[in-house]
Amino acid sequence: MFTVIGESLVDIIDSPDSEGAARASCRRVHPGGSPLNVAVGIARLGQAATLVTHYADDPHGHVIAGHLRGNGVEAIVGGASPTSSAVARLDSTGAAEYSFSITWDITGASIPALAAVESSLHVHTGSIATVLGPGNQMVRRLVAAGRTHATVSFDPNCRPAISAEADAVRGDIEGLVAASDIVKASDEDLRWLYPGRTPDESLAAWLELGPALVALTRGADGPVILTRHGRVEMPGEVTTVADTVGAGDSFMAGLISGLAQLDTLGAGGRERLHSLSPAELAALASYANRAAAITCSRPGANPPTSAELGSLAGTPAAASG
Repeated sequence: MFTVIGESLVDIIDSPDSEGAARASCRRVHPGGSPLNVAVGIARLGQAATLVTHYADDPHGHVIAGHLRGNGVEAIVGGASPTSSAVARLDSTGAAEYSFSITWDITGASIPALAAVESSLHVHTGSIATVLGPGNQMVRRLVAAGRTHATVSFDPNCRPAISAEADAVRGDIEGLVAASDIVKASDEDLRWLYPGRTPDESLAAWLELGPALVALTRGADGPVILTRHGRVEMPGEVTTVADTVGAGDSFMAGLISGLAQLDTLGAGGRERLHSLSPAELAALASYANRAAAITCSRPGANPPTSAELGSLAGTPAAASG
């Protein structure tokens, strides 16, 4: 079982009309939240997924609950606040800028959440849930409890619109990097967190904190995956972009699924995770890269299924170094 810990919300997506004019826009509503998207992405790629989260018994919460059920994701729900929402405003390239109405509290879910992480092969967390109180403290306790049984992945997916200043959250984020086996970030995340150095420098610094593998997404420039034994990068796949909502989450789900196919997850797979070959890293990067591209080709956070993405063994290799 794979357990994901983090926020669920409704994405309300505003995009310019076909001429790009600001005078008219089209509004779409989708279930969202980075951790929710990762859980759905993992489930669509054939893994048993549980999401520890919060949403309310309200219209937006019903949308989220139906979406999770429809994708075979089990939900462990805590907290009492209304369902959170985010407005994503798209520019002419499909890139999204977010504003949020969100609370994060999973009070009441601690016992089933602890049981879930302690019985999991892998635990993933990230985004708003790791920096927003009061729920962020529970996230850290669950990660610590799960680590003895499971591998851990983390995607900070920084949201400057809701997070404190970078100086205030940097230490918490680095603590989770150090507690994780697999870390993924975007170039935008790293430029916000560390404005005085390049994303590649930040990626290398994170690797020194303890993870076996760190990954960087760079939009159309494609991903980088770095370990102590190798580095691989490749350009983004060419696709017609509907929007970029959920692309990084699909990359994360693809990365986790690919690592599962390589038998590197769980406490028993940790040693194998530290010894991936350059060819395996290239296959992982290509697999996750394609997952992100498929998501970009259609509106909203709509990750691929295993039938669409295929297996890790079927992905083309890339240049490595």
